[in-house]
Amino acid sequence: MYRSYRDQWLLWWIRGCAVLAGMIVLLIAVFLLLESLPALRHIGLSRFFTDPSWHPAATAAQGRFNLVPMLAGTLLAMTGAVAIATPLGIGSALFCHFYAPPLLATAYRRLIELLAGIPSVVYGFWGLVVLVPLIARWQPPGASLLAGILILSVMVLPTITLVADAAFSNVPREYLHGAAALGLSRWGTIRGIVLPTARSGLLTGMILGTGRAIGETMAVLMVCGNVVRMPDSLFDPVRTITANIALEMAYAVDDHRSALFVSGLLLMVMVIALVAAADTVSRRDGNG
Repeated sequence: MYRSYRDQWLLWWIRGCAVLAGMIVLLIAVFLLLESLPALRHIGLSRFFTDPSWHPAATAAQGRFNLVPMLAGTLLAMTGAVAIATPLGIGSALFCHFYAPPLLATAYRRLIELLAGIPSVVYGFWGLVVLVPLIARWQPPGASLLAGILILSVMVLPTITLVADAAFSNVPREYLHGAAALGLSRWGTIRGIVLPTARSGLLTGMILGTGRAIGETMAVLMVCGNVVRMPDSLFDPVRTITANIALEMAYAVDDHRSALFVSGLLLMVMVIALVAAADTVSRRDGNG
């Protein structure tokens, strides 16, 4: 009877936490929408994608509110970072589980955990004083889309690695023993057994890394150059949506302030679409 009561209490506690988390997300979405409504009414949604440039002024008639260059900078930096960090992260997790001696694997995991805990401003400062000058020697000005991609790659790498490491740990040992009994090589076991079994966890790690890359602010603000323009190459300076919000929110008023909330709402829609797409892929794999 006592155990049943305790289990029931735990079940209601878990349900309450789930409801609370959902309410927080819903309240954030409603807050962003309410703060965005003045700009959507006075400016219109289409102007955020068709205006010649981003030069917000005191009134909607005078200002220009094109978010496309900053949206492009955000997507390019995110895509490049995830494309670099995902294979490196999965490879690092495979190294820890199947190739490294136990002591080296433990030390490597601790190093990755340390990287995950470093504040983003420290990454940005390192990128500003080390990475940007190195790129500038190759192709001025240095502060560029490439710098943003590289710094974001380092930042999302620990997240992808740790989630992939956990996914590989959850592969049933019976699968590995069966592969060994069949005489499969180490790489054959990884390719044929481990990676397909851990696919859902690997996808989760990529989603978490992508979400961090989308929402990162300080590091990209410090190394990307913060020029509102469509980049023609990796060496052009760009401004991301998050950096734009951080730079302008302190002095923005009226439609300008509301337009910044529109960009925040756009970021949230991007994350929701990412999670929905990943959930669809996971369900399809599970049904298959």
